[in-house]
Amino acid sequence: MHKQNSIAGELASDGFRLTPQRVLILEALDMAEGHISAEDIYAEVGQEYPNINISTVYRTLELLKGQGLVLETDMGDGRLRYHSVNKESHHYLVCRKCGQVTDLSEDMVKQLEQSIFKTYGFAADFKNLVIYGQCQKCSASD
Repeated sequence: MHKQNSIAGELASDGFRLTPQRVLILEALDMAEGHISAEDIYAEVGQEYPNINISTVYRTLELLKGQGLVLETDMGDGRLRYHSVNKESHHYLVCRKCGQVTDLSEDMVKQLEQSIFKTYGFAADFKNLVIYGQCQKCSASD
């Protein structure tokens, strides 16, 4: 089953209507590489459904987040990004000074999860991890 269809199926089975706007928003989430902002979803959906309102996008994302179907990530630039829980996890290093975003490997995150469990007996669950700091270039210029 297609990932978008499985989210749509979960919404429908929970009693939520699958309006054309919701379906287009789900498709935009599914087609996105990594995280996508509400504004980017709005622009993409607006090409096919010009009467959509940005508030519809925000309400749908809140619904999906509340149902545990999307994850919300703050990349530190004032725009929240969204990611389907059916897709691979994404982890980032974000420079607070220049805004550079670097992918963090899943292996490194697994090592961190294992270290936390070994040290604290706590089973951390990193679906999306964003670590803020300074990149090498900005650290060198200080």
